[in-house]
Amino acid sequence: MTGDAHTVRPGAVASSVAQATTQGWRLPPANAVLDYQIGGQYPPADVVGVLVRDRAAAPVSGRYTICYVNAFQTQPSDNPWWQTDRDTLLLKDRDGQYVEDPDWPSERLLDISTPARRAELAAIVGSWFADCAARGFAAVEPDNLDSWTRSRGLLSQADAVAFARLLVQAAHSRGLAVGQKNAPTLSRIGRSDIGFDFALAEECAVYRECDLYQTAYGNQVYEIEYTDNGAEAYRRACTDHGAHISVILRDRDVVPKGTIGYHHEYC
Repeated sequence: MTGDAHTVRPGAVASSVAQATTQGWRLPPANAVLDYQIGGQYPPADVVGVLVRDRAAAPVSGRYTICYVNAFQTQPSDNPWWQTDRDTLLLKDRDGQYVEDPDWPSERLLDISTPARRAELAAIVGSWFADCAARGFAAVEPDNLDSWTRSRGLLSQADAVAFARLLVQAAHSRGLAVGQKNAPTLSRIGRSDIGFDFALAEECAVYRECDLYQTAYGNQVYEIEYTDNGAEAYRRACTDHGAHISVILRDRDVVPKGTIGYHHEYC
């Protein structure tokens, strides 16, 4: 089944008002319908309350829009800039070769191994956050918190946690909420120590990790399952916790509506 197939859960539309905080940033509306548009933008359906778009795209007025930022790895199109201007901040192996994400060719890992490099990188990523805030995004999604697991032992979990703290501080200082993405085993300290406000949980039903996110973030978990895994895990998530948190089923490439392969389904 393709297109915007759905089952409307109780309160899906009514919950679309963002929650205010005393800290100066707004939390996303809990249990609202999510649309994950990082592969290309298109007008969201009326029922959508939370929207994720790439930082190069525009937020949507009247929707809680989250700014996607590849914060621990490079975007391949940006590699020439990194090589020319910030090559010392790219992680290299002992042979001097760039360390890349094996699942996403040409996404090079940022070198967050020292406090000085983390500070310099946080200033760069923080400037992207500032741009997101200036253009009207309400929150940021710094992707690839778990990049240390792909670093061939050159980075550690402690490096990732230390850098994530800097990113949260940078976002909050600009009035943006911050979502944890990846590394579900860090959810407890992600909420209590790093300072993330909510979680974007990819494939947590497939890997049976949703409880880790929900224990830390309650109903402010936004779950994304993908069609190339089949629909069983998605349906199980809908039955198990779809009445409490946002759960969607998207095509792996998250292509725009109207493109072959597009799929957006919610429960």
